[in-house]
Amino acid sequence: MTSTPEYATADVRPEREPATDEQLEQEGDIAADFLEGLLDIADIDGDLDLDVRAGRAYVSVEAPEGGSVSLIADPDTVQALQELTRIAVQNRTGRFSRLILDVGGSRNTRQQQLATLVERAIEKLEDGASQASLPPMSSYERKLVHDIVSERGFTSESYGEGAERHTVIRRG
Repeated sequence: MTSTPEYATADVRPEREPATDEQLEQEGDIAADFLEGLLDIADIDGDLDLDVRAGRAYVSVEAPEGGSVSLIADPDTVQALQELTRIAVQNRTGRFSRLILDVGGSRNTRQQQLATLVERAIEKLEDGASQASLPPMSSYERKLVHDIVSERGFTSESYGEGAERHTVIRRG
């Protein structure tokens, strides 16, 4: 008789305690140190701004006059840098990080892109579709989508697992 390893049968994830403001400030400081090192290696000039809001640490890399931050402001690049930064923070603190990184206003740009995506989906609903599915995106982006959809008077839910998790929009 073969026995199943204990970890294979356990499908329960431990609850995460919300981080305190002090812990979030620590995350921001660690992230800033990590990002300063990366910017130095890449010879990119950028000013860092730290903030704590809505239970997350926010780190912004702003372009000083004549800076080269735009070289790393592409949304896919920002997403990759955010993941690397979260790993660096987790490595130092031992805690999962929900840190948000913005590079040169990339978050505002992405929010505008998501608003356009939602508008197109709502047009489909107004043309008679029963629902409209958006492409897979990060949990942060899905949250932004849910907020935009709600403001427009429609409802949305997320479906799928992992990298395939996406949002479906319906009439309210």
